[in-house]
Amino acid sequence: MIDVIRADITTMHVDAIVNAANEALRGGGGVDGAIHRAAGPQLLEECRKYPGCPTGTAVLTGGYNLPARYVIHTVGPVWRGGQHGEAELLARAYESCFLLARQHGVETIAFPAISTGVYGYPKEEAAQIAISAMRRHEAAFAQITACLFDQASVDVYEHTLSVLLAGS
Repeated sequence: MIDVIRADITTMHVDAIVNAANEALRGGGGVDGAIHRAAGPQLLEECRKYPGCPTGTAVLTGGYNLPARYVIHTVGPVWRGGQHGEAELLARAYESCFLLARQHGVETIAFPAISTGVYGYPKEEAAQIAISAMRRHEAAFAQITACLFDQASVDVYEHTLSVLLAGS
């Protein structure tokens, strides 16, 4: 089952939340900063054990002070016009998250709109990639949630999901 909601991802009671991280895994702005603040300093301490996280890959840490047991940190691409492999890298980021989630017995997972904030990925194109990935993995999870910060993103994701469901 796939849900699209407007909520603060740091409040989600799921097995894992996904963090739209930067390659350094040191916290930052947007959802990344919010997750680090809510999880507490232990999250940054665990992230320091990793040399980084290349775009399109993911790493898993504990959730610490979050209601989620795990945080899956993934790095989406910076939008550079769409001719530099951005779609493939964003799809790979989602696939990396789903792979880690399955490896750790995650049954419920919440995703933000990866790369659509300061990385500038167009919401409509990002939603197509995100919802398509969620649909591919839907059977392996009890719940997949697109947990979005703003109503405009919710509207785009809901529309994308309804179109994909109508086409299947």
